[in-house]
Amino acid sequence: MNYGFDIPARGDLDLLSLGAMVHRLDPGIIPFRKATQFKVHVSGGEFNVAANLSDCFQMRAAIATAMVDYPIGALVAGQVRAMGVKPFYKQFKHDGVRGPAIATVYSDRGCGVRAPVVFYNRSNEAAALLKPGDFDWPAIFGAGVRWFHSGGIFAALSETTPELIIEAMRAAKSAGAIVSFDLNFRAKLWQTCGGPDRAQSVIRRIVEHVDVLVGNEEDLQKGLGIPGPEVAGKSKLDPSAFIAMIARVVKVFPRIKIVATTLREVHSTNRHSWAAVAWINGKTFLSPTCELEVHDRVGGGDGFAAGFFYGLLTGETPEESVKLGWAHGALLTTFPGDTTMSTVEEVRAFAKGGSARIQR
Repeated sequence: MNYGFDIPARGDLDLLSLGAMVHRLDPGIIPFRKATQFKVHVSGGEFNVAANLSDCFQMRAAIATAMVDYPIGALVAGQVRAMGVKPFYKQFKHDGVRGPAIATVYSDRGCGVRAPVVFYNRSNEAAALLKPGDFDWPAIFGAGVRWFHSGGIFAALSETTPELIIEAMRAAKSAGAIVSFDLNFRAKLWQTCGGPDRAQSVIRRIVEHVDVLVGNEEDLQKGLGIPGPEVAGKSKLDPSAFIAMIARVVKVFPRIKIVATTLREVHSTNRHSWAAVAWINGKTFLSPTCELEVHDRVGGGDGFAAGFFYGLLTGETPEESVKLGWAHGALLTTFPGDTTMSTVEEVRAFAKGGSARIQR
């Protein structure tokens, strides 16, 4: 397939992600100020992509991240194993009082007209301490890695994490791997470490090394400082505003051969219209649109990225790759938690127009 680049045909790993692990506390539809119990979901924007590729799509995926030797670390490591993801850990010792720790994300799901709410405790986060030199990239990439992935959440954590991303991307390119980056712009995170100006300065340095960029119109504007079109799209499902920005993006970053994103019209917390679009080596591909009854929206974008990457890694057509990402992201919103509970057969059936009729 003509994606604008050649993906290595083989390697010890199909995908390696670099990012932060978190545990998300989820009280369901109860606001935290009224919550008395919650579920724990192991997550991380970069980890989710690796976990989805491993568990649903049966690909060989790994995560390079920080690990802490205390019970929450053991909980997180257990879920990494359960999803079949190979870990490369930089170990940190918890002092029993202040950390460093695995970050906590608090997220109530909302319901109907009440929107979801997300906030964080990333104080003394182990992943924020990661820096260049913490991983033996020549050994890791020397075994063969087809695709390397990281994201904007990890880049926002400290002064050193962007430098580590760039170090890893350089090693990935030297080894022949495809490099992807999910802009995942989170204003709350960037506001604590320099605000929009620093965000754009950091992210632009990273994206110079990127082949495949994931991010919506807002991500491109806020993360890269690329001005938006003068005429907005008719709806959130209209890809015209996103497509209009691509020429501006690739003019500044000519290495980029693919830009992709999800399109979501939120009618209520539990009812969304869902689509996806990708610009691939000069051509635009749009998925169908479906109506979602959302159980838990967190992780839907990572679900799209995983399915889309799977299509590219397995040589599917651009059209089919976009549909696989769209289908997997849609299915992921029907499960609790941030990572997949779907099978590749379910994803392919939905991508081909499958229905929710009972399977007997």
